[in-house]
Amino acid sequence: MERVELSFPYDFDRVLDRLSLDPLHAVDKERKEVRVPLPGYKVATVQGKGSMESPVFEINGIDSPEEFQHIQEIFHFNRSLEPINDHFQQTNLAEIFKEHRGTPIVREFNLYGSLAKSIIHQQLNLKFAHTLTTRFVHSFGHQVDGVWFYPEPERVAELTPETLREMQFSTRKAEYVIGLSKAVAEGELDLHSLSLLDDDEVIRTLTHYRGVGPWTAQNFLLFGLGRPNLFPIADIGLQNALKKLWRLDDKPKAEDMAAHFPQWTPFMSYASLYLWRSIE
Repeated sequence: MERVELSFPYDFDRVLDRLSLDPLHAVDKERKEVRVPLPGYKVATVQGKGSMESPVFEINGIDSPEEFQHIQEIFHFNRSLEPINDHFQQTNLAEIFKEHRGTPIVREFNLYGSLAKSIIHQQLNLKFAHTLTTRFVHSFGHQVDGVWFYPEPERVAELTPETLREMQFSTRKAEYVIGLSKAVAEGELDLHSLSLLDDDEVIRTLTHYRGVGPWTAQNFLLFGLGRPNLFPIADIGLQNALKKLWRLDDKPKAEDMAAHFPQWTPFMSYASLYLWRSIE
């Protein structure tokens, strides 16, 4: 067991709330814990023991420094949130940063799963998107001690579009998921090596593949790689959140949102997260 004590406010209750929106996550709010799938079909447990102002966590099920570092990176234990909160107190997003203080960006547990999930969720309402992703993982993934693992890309690469069509995938979306899985399975696309590239290079690499547009690539950067300065400007949720926050009659246009990017940089990913949280 590893014990982590943070020196900055961290709202684990809000983390569990957001994770629980996805039915594939193994979250227990009463015990303040989440079970995390690790490589090799291992399961780690992260349990909150402290308060928001004095956060303490116990991590069980890890056996190496690499796994410990992986958990810290996923849950944002390794970087203080206070400089980010201080930055936004001087901006027009100060209201939501005060409300959601201590809310970290929690990364997806698996890079392939992060990208597959983003493709599946394209242009769907959130409820059906989760339904479709759950069908996909339950059919082709693995379950260990009640924790679901996304399928291996090699398994998905062998599927036919008709198989996914039976789950209510559109034909194109089925082709996109299978095509991308083949690229990963054959080694053409190394998702882990993308962490060595800058944001623009990652976007150029991913958008080379059918079904991966700027929105999907940016979501992968934000929630897959944990990059700090992403704002998916085409995201309708962000547009609706700004409409509500700024009390507008209509959703803001792209150029209106982009005008604020210099003020929000270099932490635009947190602006994205807190705006999503404000309407979830």
